[in-house]
Amino acid sequence: MDRVSEFEHLRFGMFIHFGLYSQAEKGEWAWLLNQDIRKDYNRLFEQFNPVNLDWHDIVSMAKQAGCKYIVLTTRHHEGFSLYDTRGLSDYDVMHTPYGHDIVKDYVTECRKQGIVPFLYHTTLDWQNPDFKENFPKYQQYLRDSVKVLCQNYGRLGGFWFDGNWSRADADWEEDALYQMIRQYQPEAILTNNSGLQGRGIRGNGLLDTVTFEQGHLDEKNEAETGRHVAMEACETMNHNWGAAEYDLDYRTPRDLIEMLNRCRKTQANYLLNIGLNGDGSVPIMSRALLHQLGVWTNYAKDSFYDGTMSKLKGTDGVYALDHEGYTDVYCPQIGLADINNPIIKSDSFEPNVVLKGPHRTVASIRWLDNSEALEFKEDSGHIGFYATQFPYGVDLVVRIARITWKA
Repeated sequence: MDRVSEFEHLRFGMFIHFGLYSQAEKGEWAWLLNQDIRKDYNRLFEQFNPVNLDWHDIVSMAKQAGCKYIVLTTRHHEGFSLYDTRGLSDYDVMHTPYGHDIVKDYVTECRKQGIVPFLYHTTLDWQNPDFKENFPKYQQYLRDSVKVLCQNYGRLGGFWFDGNWSRADADWEEDALYQMIRQYQPEAILTNNSGLQGRGIRGNGLLDTVTFEQGHLDEKNEAETGRHVAMEACETMNHNWGAAEYDLDYRTPRDLIEMLNRCRKTQANYLLNIGLNGDGSVPIMSRALLHQLGVWTNYAKDSFYDGTMSKLKGTDGVYALDHEGYTDVYCPQIGLADINNPIIKSDSFEPNVVLKGPHRTVASIRWLDNSEALEFKEDSGHIGFYATQFPYGVDLVVRIARITWKA
């Protein structure tokens, strides 16, 4: 299996935004958009000491949620690095009261728990004067910074770059950056976020993914010409990537589960973000939502991660994944029949879930959550079954029906 296929099989990842801006809890763009914070930003650097940063807890939480990889912001647009830059800059974690390499602790804990570590790195820098005044010199600084990450943290899942959209017409010297990474991390997945205005754009030919920031998935990737690349949708839980104390507009568990399924149906990975608090702790709402996602991913784990897309195709969000000896059909609750109005079982029932395509002979169709047998009809071109709602007291948002095939 090549690196792109291996990445696609990870399915679900956690994005973590953390930096000096986290202490202000006003969002990750506070330096640019909040003048009061900006003029006193050096204070955030001088007092940076996230005493409640617990990577064992964070990685365990990601694992329980069903995440197979994590992407950490090693340096965001403010220019501050969570790693030891080995003399490239004094604006790193080693020159703060915390004085400890956060990236090292992060990758070490990921490996202990079997989670694949990815590193986010900004390509723009609001505070580095060379970004505006001497762009070629800045590009060398960027490559040298990434080289430090390539050489000092073991094998990495990949690099997630972000910021080229800030100077769309500039020469970002991407080939030089990616070729340098390949020397030290030959199997790393290379991603460069195309931004809100460029969702789904392939970009440089050395990249391994296309991105869909804040969702809005496009299913055209498979029809594109050239080398196959993965798709990844990244989303926030509320409106900000970094911690924002007064951003209370969080997505619901239903929103997140439906998006996770939209990604799976589209064969895209889902990268869901949390913004750590200034002390390194996880916001309570983020923790709660991840717990609920973990309930669903545990329920679906048999086929969700390792299943392959079935030739049986549904409508209205229904999709099917083939596994060893069975096919799981993922059914959104909307449109399922009311269990309080059961049908009279007869040969005249009308299916409310129809899958079209070639298939073997059905032995049975049962709900995965309670093993209830479902009435079905089949011919050579389609399978139809009568899908009921969850039983009283249960709502897993997307219900899974398992088709077992005759030998």
